[in-house]
Amino acid sequence: MITAHQLEVRAGARLLMSDVSFRVAAGDKVGLVGRNGAGKTTLTRILAREALPAGGSVTVSGEVGYLPQDPRTGDPEVAALDRILSARGLDDVVRRLRESEEEMASEDPEVAERGMRRYTRADNELHAGGGYSAEAEAKQIASSLNIDDRLLAQPLRTLSGGQRRRVELARILFSGAETLLLDEPTNHLDADSIVWLREFLRNHKGGLIVISHDVGLLEACVTKVLHLDANRAEVDVYNMGWSSYLAQRETDERRRKRERQNAERKASTLMDQANKMRAKATKAQAAQSMMKRAERLMEGIEAERNSDRVAKIAFPKPAPCGKTPMTASELSKSYGSLEVFTDVDLAIDRGSRVVILGLNGAGKTTLLRILAGVDRPDTGAVHPGHGLKIGYYAQEHETLDTSRSVLENLRTAAPQLADTEARSVLGSFLFSGDDAQKPAGVLSGGEKTRLALAILVVSSANVLLLDEPTNNLDPASREEVLAAIRSYEGAIILVTHDEGAVTALEPDRVLILPDGVEDLWNEGYADLVSLA
Repeated sequence: MITAHQLEVRAGARLLMSDVSFRVAAGDKVGLVGRNGAGKTTLTRILAREALPAGGSVTVSGEVGYLPQDPRTGDPEVAALDRILSARGLDDVVRRLRESEEEMASEDPEVAERGMRRYTRADNELHAGGGYSAEAEAKQIASSLNIDDRLLAQPLRTLSGGQRRRVELARILFSGAETLLLDEPTNHLDADSIVWLREFLRNHKGGLIVISHDVGLLEACVTKVLHLDANRAEVDVYNMGWSSYLAQRETDERRRKRERQNAERKASTLMDQANKMRAKATKAQAAQSMMKRAERLMEGIEAERNSDRVAKIAFPKPAPCGKTPMTASELSKSYGSLEVFTDVDLAIDRGSRVVILGLNGAGKTTLLRILAGVDRPDTGAVHPGHGLKIGYYAQEHETLDTSRSVLENLRTAAPQLADTEARSVLGSFLFSGDDAQKPAGVLSGGEKTRLALAILVVSSANVLLLDEPTNNLDPASREEVLAAIRSYEGAIILVTHDEGAVTALEPDRVLILPDGVEDLWNEGYADLVSLA
């Protein structure tokens, strides 16, 4: 299905991996793992033929279905169902069927005859693509991903980022592709949809490469693991399931550490002897030989993996503000005849902790965008209080200018920072050296998350609007974000499927959409978080 031969992968001048070879055959379920920035997304794009390696080759046989982390593709005016059907070219067939039906109803005999011929051709193509059952199959997959019929009829431009992503996932699963490349497929899925996806992927007969921080998905599906080690610029291949991989990797790390300690001890002994001997002219040559043996000994041993660096995240000390820095009254939003929410009132006091709950499509992201001033409500208004300073983290990173560099994005958000200060902040978020000059558009999902969080850190915001801030993060980075949420002194309005993020927030209130019901937080609402 996919064969990689002696790949060399780089991000700018930085070497991510070299001399990497592996094969993904039918039935292989591969978990692609590694810390943020190790090159998982870059490697996946190369396997999907959307980017070129610095060296080596990729051979692909059969159709590949690729779900990127940021799948903002497709004509925004196309209906969601037609977007899914387009994976098999059926959207055009269905469109021609509808047009030919209108022509067949014409009173003009020639137009009606032409419509009949067009209808016959389109009908034959539809049956060749799976017949009318194909549309039912597409709807069934969409329903399993919590995309209801109402959303299927809407144009893509009216959908939230999470809904768009679920449509793209449904499209890939419907495509019938032999090999699936899925980058964080569980982002924006509710608990029931994740359970369904695990079973779908487990039963998939073709190949699968998946990047995911969902341990349940990896345990359920994975039969092989590719571990990207950025410190050694290598890929370790483990032909085993997830649980066995975790145990084997721990064993490998202990072995590397033990081998290096033994090598260092032997090399140190050789160097000590060489230093004693080289003082004597008669033994200088023998001393030189010992020193070379010590160097070869160290070169032949795998380097013990350095401690993985983690971005140090601390949200800013909030700027001074009044008692109630933000209020919103009678907010409503609709897309055409579709009412998203109506009559939402909200008052955010200094230091408030509010979590927004609601099923996918209830308008959680839309409400945050309105509060951030990105979108306008149909009715009502957002009223800034004294000293209000908003920090908005968007789940699809829309606040980043993808045409500008990492450093330029940070400087735009905090123009008061000197260049050295800006680079220091970026360094703490693991953007060092030339990384600061990379265009934001080439960053992986995890890197975009780190850049967006870095911008929050320099914002001095006193009201943070956080939309799924733990998506795309490895466990260690996620813990940093949770710690930042716990310690932040300003107000936070949070949208998340992550129960750990809500626990870290310790909310005092909950707002439930689409009805706009506000209530004091109690543990009974915790069960709704993963379903929201």
